[in-house]
Amino acid sequence: MTTELLVGKLIESFDDLDKCIDLTKKVLSQKENIPNDVISRMDQYTDIVIKQRVLAEDLRSFIVNENWDEVTRHVKIINGLSSMIRDDAQSILAGSYRVSDKEKDSYLA
Repeated sequence: MTTELLVGKLIESFDDLDKCIDLTKKVLSQKENIPNDVISRMDQYTDIVIKQRVLAEDLRSFIVNENWDEVTRHVKIINGLSSMIRDDAQSILAGSYRVSDKEKDSYLA
């Protein structure tokens, strides 16, 4: 797989994550009694995805230059940030901000 294709797929996954975050914000904004800190966490997710995009651009140059230590480090950071978002979002959805199972499935898909 070429560097452009690899990084392009990664950036596509960030696009998908951005869409999920936006959808989650929209659904939560239509619910009653959602604490402000939960909505604020959605904004933090958006900031994290921006950071991931920067890391992906750096990753591209590290791959081209065959700097495998930095490639490994950047991939771990990107994956860790994605896991953090996923785990926190799941805790929000499982919390007292009751969302239907159908809505949960659409976020996690």
